[in-house]
Amino acid sequence: MVDVSGKALTTRTARAEARVTMSAEAAAALRAATLPKGDAFVAAQLAGVMAAKDTARLIPLAHPLPLAHVDVRFEWEGDQLRIESTATTSAQTGVEMEAMVAASIAALTIYDMTKAVDKGIAIAGVRLLEKTGGKSGRWTAP
Repeated sequence: MVDVSGKALTTRTARAEARVTMSAEAAAALRAATLPKGDAFVAAQLAGVMAAKDTARLIPLAHPLPLAHVDVRFEWEGDQLRIESTATTSAQTGVEMEAMVAASIAALTIYDMTKAVDKGIAIAGVRLLEKTGGKSGRWTAP
């Protein structure tokens, strides 16, 4: 792990996204909440939050962080679902990985919940959108 012991404690935030592309049939079932496994959005939101909290266990060299807030939201763009996650902490290192893990696991949960309708679902575009805090300050994706 990188030594962050000399860094100041600052409030840090990160926003990330993932995109889930699916058939019109899968999107309709997801929107109507008629999936055999139940409410995919609730499951994916909880999975994303839980995953953010487990980031240091999942990513070998990530620091364990005291998360102050994690949020996972969903937005439709046609038949593509955009998942956006936000993570916040007051720590010596950033929460970019926590935000990206939350978006990724939420997307995988959507796949798991809808695969009975469409096995060709694709997850793409997992990326950091913005980070704030720390020595480097604010960064926003171009």
